[in-house]
Amino acid sequence: MDKLSFDNPLFATYVIAATLLILKAAAMSWLVVFRMIRENGGFRSPEDLKKTLANPNPHPGQLEPNPRVERARRIQLNDLESFPYFLVAGFLWILTSPSLWLAQWLFYGYVVTRALHFVAYLTARTHDLRSLLWTPGSLILIYMAGSTLFSALLHAA
Repeated sequence: MDKLSFDNPLFATYVIAATLLILKAAAMSWLVVFRMIRENGGFRSPEDLKKTLANPNPHPGQLEPNPRVERARRIQLNDLESFPYFLVAGFLWILTSPSLWLAQWLFYGYVVTRALHFVAYLTARTHDLRSLLWTPGSLILIYMAGSTLFSALLHAA
């Protein structure tokens, strides 16, 4: 069976987890835009102050940081910092042929911890709670990367 085929349940599990994360990251852009429209502010570029159909009454205050918009941007930035590591580490890890149950636990565990981290960040929970939710995902990445490195070193020797 080809490792990179939907016939391989290990690859399919990775694809499901990766796709969920990609969709979540794409949704964050929409959340930022939604909050900018709702708050009528949090814009970043001077040209955003031009009068348009979308901004019929521009004013200089629209370029000031808006706490609700900035919170969504910070969540988006956190995703953009974290998700590429998962996408690469997870892909390389499946090439080591780990057990399906372990892959399901780690891949879906990562997705769940990122979803919970999102909720905690969006609802302005403490840094302590956010870091508690971030830690399992980070450990999952470290495990997958370390396991992949160990496997590659064994095969290279």
